[in-house]
Amino acid sequence: MSTTQQPAGSPEPAGGVTPGAIEAVPVRHPGRWVAALVVAVIAFLLARSVITNPRFEWDVVGDYLFDARVLRGIVTTLELTVIAMVIGILGGVLLAVMRLSPNPMVSGSSFFYIWIFRGTPVLVQLLFWNFIAAVYPQITFGLPFVHLDANDLIKPFTAAILGLGLNEAAYMSEIVRAGILSVDEGQAEAAQALGMTRTQTMRRIVLPQAMRVIVPPTGNEIISMLKTTSLASAIAVTELLYAVQLIYAQNYKTIPLLIVASFWYLLGTTILSIGQYFLERRFGRGRSRAEQLGVRARFMALANRGGEPRGV
Repeated sequence: MSTTQQPAGSPEPAGGVTPGAIEAVPVRHPGRWVAALVVAVIAFLLARSVITNPRFEWDVVGDYLFDARVLRGIVTTLELTVIAMVIGILGGVLLAVMRLSPNPMVSGSSFFYIWIFRGTPVLVQLLFWNFIAAVYPQITFGLPFVHLDANDLIKPFTAAILGLGLNEAAYMSEIVRAGILSVDEGQAEAAQALGMTRTQTMRRIVLPQAMRVIVPPTGNEIISMLKTTSLASAIAVTELLYAVQLIYAQNYKTIPLLIVASFWYLLGTTILSIGQYFLERRFGRGRSRAEQLGVRARFMALANRGGEPRGV
């Protein structure tokens, strides 16, 4: 790389002598090329092994990829994910607000809930809700003429929703609480000085600003929930994993059908990751110029700088 032009506006050199051209030699990075070559060779060997190994039975994978039982399992998985996350987000916001309450009873009850549901495995909670009839055979909701049979009221699908949703609420509450605490206290004080109630301040001032902090981990929780629904197979909910388990229990094609399930899980998490990326950009507007640039724009900016990464 060299240049002989005098920059515009620069002062004339002393004595009217133009300095010689600068011979800039790019720094060599042979280690990077060696590392890239090693990674490429390993990736090629791995891909060839997976593609050519007949025991993967790719033809069976293709046969069952759009099987009706698998597709019904995907629908059930999506239903579990959406309903459990709605319960988790709404419950998380409520628990976070309760946890920050100056009332010790309200704050303590929120802490106790979070302690219970974060401290026990979600699989144990699923099994507990599935067998709730063992401890509460009749559910009355405290009403005198209401006597509901627990076995009829809480089916495996309902037990899965309760287990996943209530467990998720405990984790979401911590995410929401962190987002609320990230907002400067002066914002709430200014709102209260204008006459807003605590609820109005939270709804109109604090939560909209906290969303920038809440959204990224919430996206991760949704992606995690999509995969965690596979635990519902332990209580015989015919979601995606249980659907393929039923199939390979009949034809013994275990690996191909697990590949089918993995394909759909990967597709779902990829779509959710893309959605998370655009959602983060939406709520991160105006925070920094780097976050507003798209992937292609970042590569173009990097290329225009000659490959030297710097702050945008």
